[in-house]
Amino acid sequence: MNDSKFEKAYSEKSFWEKLGKYAKEAGKELVINALKLYYAIALGKANVGQIATIMAALGYFISPADVIPDLLPGGYADDAGVIAAAVGLLACCSDKEVVAAAKTKAAEWFD
Repeated sequence: MNDSKFEKAYSEKSFWEKLGKYAKEAGKELVINALKLYYAIALGKANVGQIATIMAALGYFISPADVIPDLLPGGYADDAGVIAAAVGLLACCSDKEVVAAAKTKAAEWFD
């Protein structure tokens, strides 16, 4: 994966557009994990190195050019793997405030 390519694909606007349009198809776990990444930055919990990783992971999610096209059955499996790996690697995504914000926002689509 070319991290810099996907890091450049990230923008806050495109992130919210993708989530708004495809949250249900992507699934609750992927959405919560993507939101953890987003809120780690938005709430100031991520350092500069972590921000680069987060932007690359979210850029991969946003980008239509990924391993499995999102419109195919199971098309979000690769996105879910990338997002879950980033969340697992970054301690900032386990911050209580980040987790609470992610779950609260995800509830708009799933609860």
